[in-house]
Amino acid sequence: MKIELDKRVAVVTGAGAGLGRSHALLLAERGAAVVVNDLSDAADEVVAHIRAKGGRAVVSNHNVAEPESAAAIVDAALQSFGRIDIVVNNAGILRDKTFVKMTIKDIEQVLRVHLFGTMFVTHAAWPYLLSQGYGRVVLTSSSSGLANSFGQANYAAAKAGMLGIMNSLKNEGRKVGVLVNVIAPVAATQMTDGLLGERLSSISQPEHVSAAVGWLCSEACNVTGEVIAAGAGHFAAVRMMKASGVVLDPDKPATIEEFAAVLSEVFNMEGCAPYLGTLDAEVRRKLGL
Repeated sequence: MKIELDKRVAVVTGAGAGLGRSHALLLAERGAAVVVNDLSDAADEVVAHIRAKGGRAVVSNHNVAEPESAAAIVDAALQSFGRIDIVVNNAGILRDKTFVKMTIKDIEQVLRVHLFGTMFVTHAAWPYLLSQGYGRVVLTSSSSGLANSFGQANYAAAKAGMLGIMNSLKNEGRKVGVLVNVIAPVAATQMTDGLLGERLSSISQPEHVSAAVGWLCSEACNVTGEVIAAGAGHFAAVRMMKASGVVLDPDKPATIEEFAAVLSEVFNMEGCAPYLGTLDAEVRRKLGL
């Protein structure tokens, strides 16, 4: 069954080039009206391309990093198309340096665009999504925040923060049909120029990621609170795992020595399961709760 997005209205931030451009073009191709947000004039070219194909799109040159400006991106959807259904948070910048060389400005700028920008745009759209009982929100994370990176403490912190946003909003939106998920992409873009190598770059175009984003934005999507890794034709769900662990005497605090004595069990990942909270159902069972 072909997945269509007719009558849906989407906001895509950072959509002038790279991943955002690819996402915006695909959503428009499937019938969505798109607010193409980017600080650069490249947004005009993307809108012109969509319109030339018979699609609907408008430009937003507002800055996600400022709350009033971020709200104006959502207003552009409401004013131009009368509603908002989809928010794809993609805008981002890099200020890569080792931590010892990283300035406070480097930290603030990256967090403000990635983390605050995602919060600001989603916050502006959230009341409308809840009131209409339908919405799809996609947040953009990265292996830098989920697994490892070097010289990217600012970027990694922002990208790890996407999990916190998702894990809270999934609970607020689930009952009324607003689904919130994360994409963790690998793609050859201006931000990754020179980092991937020639072969990986050739098979890691933004279009290799957008299929997953398109599905997460559609009515066919039936998950919330999930992370999907995507790149070079590879797609996989990502989950934080928790070891079975060990339960010491809950009636008195463990000593450092008692904790050290059971480290092999603390770090034994055999039989691990998705992390659903420190005192999940299995631990509560062990505690007799």
